[in-house]
Amino acid sequence: MLVLGIETSCDETAASVVKGGKEILSNIVASQVAIHRKFWGVVPELASRKHLELINPIISEALSRAEIGFSDLDGIAVTYGPGLVGALLVGLSTTKAIAYSNNLPFVGINHLEGHIYANYLEYPSLKPPLLSLIVSGGHSDLVYVKDHGIYEVMGRTRDDAPGEAFDKIAKFLKLGYPGGPIIDELAKKGNPKAIPFPRVSFKAKETLDFSFSGVKTAVIDYITKIQDPGSRIQDIVASFQEAVVDMLIKNTLRAAKMKGVKRIVLAGGVAANSRLRERLREEAEARGIRLFYPREELCTDNAAMIACCGHYKLKEGIRSDLSLNAVANL
Repeated sequence: MLVLGIETSCDETAASVVKGGKEILSNIVASQVAIHRKFWGVVPELASRKHLELINPIISEALSRAEIGFSDLDGIAVTYGPGLVGALLVGLSTTKAIAYSNNLPFVGINHLEGHIYANYLEYPSLKPPLLSLIVSGGHSDLVYVKDHGIYEVMGRTRDDAPGEAFDKIAKFLKLGYPGGPIIDELAKKGNPKAIPFPRVSFKAKETLDFSFSGVKTAVIDYITKIQDPGSRIQDIVASFQEAVVDMLIKNTLRAAKMKGVKRIVLAGGVAANSRLRERLREEAEARGIRLFYPREELCTDNAAMIACCGHYKLKEGIRSDLSLNAVANL
């Protein structure tokens, strides 16, 4: 089965062709980081307009790299949420037009589910059940994957997402955008135990929810109260990152123990964070649990993960129709 994936949920215009749900024949991503950097974040209107400009050339390049045409496809998979509604509509509308004019089935994909499937591309033999930690600029979710398409959300952030917190601290310190990769590199030169920033935990023992707004506020308060924070910037970001990683790992390992799983997968843009990968691997292996995570280009937004997820849904006979709408808060 040859599936074309299309992803336009935020500020990446992406198209990919995946064969058999495992082999990436092409994976084209056009990033808008340079456009949004001066605004310290994504401007929805600008993102939508850029998607309109790029979507057709990106799809054409994906098909060309895969050495196929629309007539060779067995179906199309497209992100329909969550994300920026204007951006989502560009990819969804384009998909409907291609599917209708070429008599192809298409299926709408939840962007977060797509991130989980990036691991199936990286590890073709990987099979459920497993636990997935999805961490990105907009999301922080602990999801138990019982089987393909069968999920239990065990915990999620109640306020900021980890990537959002990284971006806000990087903006406050005027480090640059996006903040995650910058903080990750700076933190390698700092002492992660230098400053005891708070780790939020909820009183209810049964909850596995996260909260990152408290540590973000604590970091900002610390910076405003000390003289010459620039001289301590490496220790500050290392300690901040360590607090975020501690909270993510604590709940992930609790969830794994509750479900008795022996496989944990990381997903989403923050899954590329080197400290999170290192610490979680060490602590998971100490408990006899294997950790999986995709290479960096499959952690950030891409269409290969959408095509992979679409393969399994189309194979099961799941289809969307032309009435499918974008759902920003899916």
